[in-house]
Amino acid sequence: MTVKTEPLAQGTERASRRNSGWKSIRKNWELYIFVLPTIAYFIVFHYFPMYGLQIAFRDYTPSLGIWNSPWVGLEHLKRFFDSYYFWTLIKNTIGISLYELIVGFPVPVLLALAINELKNGAFKKWVQTITYAPHFISVVVMAGMIIAFLAPGSGIINLVIKALGGEPIPFLTEPGWFKTVFVMSGVWQNMGWGTIIYLAALAGVDPQQHEAAMMDGATRLQRVWHINLPSIVPTMVILLILNVGSFMSVGFEKVFLLQNPLNLQTSDVISTYVYRSGLVQGQFSFSAAIGLFNSVINFILLLTVNRIARRVNETSLW
Repeated sequence: MTVKTEPLAQGTERASRRNSGWKSIRKNWELYIFVLPTIAYFIVFHYFPMYGLQIAFRDYTPSLGIWNSPWVGLEHLKRFFDSYYFWTLIKNTIGISLYELIVGFPVPVLLALAINELKNGAFKKWVQTITYAPHFISVVVMAGMIIAFLAPGSGIINLVIKALGGEPIPFLTEPGWFKTVFVMSGVWQNMGWGTIIYLAALAGVDPQQHEAAMMDGATRLQRVWHINLPSIVPTMVILLILNVGSFMSVGFEKVFLLQNPLNLQTSDVISTYVYRSGLVQGQFSFSAAIGLFNSVINFILLLTVNRIARRVNETSLW
């Protein structure tokens, strides 16, 4: 007669692991208390509101409440897909996000590599301070600065253009210029802040690698290309995955503040349309369905890019 001891051993191992976990919690209970506010924040402001997502599938009326509002299924999504604005909103949202990703993602990498090569410590700190200071400007102030700088008659940009013999350009009333203004101002505001993570990664590069490369006759550009750049590739991949995860979520505040009836053709994105249809026109269920659609697309993109990165580079979020 043979006695099977494997299930018993597995059960004992699980119990031992569980007891070890509880001992760790009791030992470091002070640290877990520090985590509680963050956990409470996500539960209250991120998980609990998911209860209200069901209004995307109901014809929600505030007087009836969520549960008593009639169920309509995917009717609001079908209405959005069939609407006149659908393809315009998708084109504008993807266009701005793709433009921002192509132009805005490499700039902090290049700036971090350039700052890392500076030998003068005081000048290096000065450059870092100048480049990441715009990050602390609020969105409202930033929008006001953009409007003032790009004014056709008195804006400093158009004054320079006129001084060089050109004609003033109505940047904020010409639809073709909106994406460039939005993306370039965002790059200027956030490129310095984005370099902080890359500079931290570059600080971990072993100096002996550079010394060995110099002894082999490698130039500074070759050392940057073959040593510094590969060392920050994992960081670049993680940030790329996170950026793609919010690909369809173009910042509402800045777009809304720079938007006007003359540039609406290229500035109207999903987030501004949700604001107009939901808060201005009171179509709560319709706007909730659009927002849910947008979040699902972001979630699918996040999973897809994370899986591709794990297969290609063996670096991923999970």
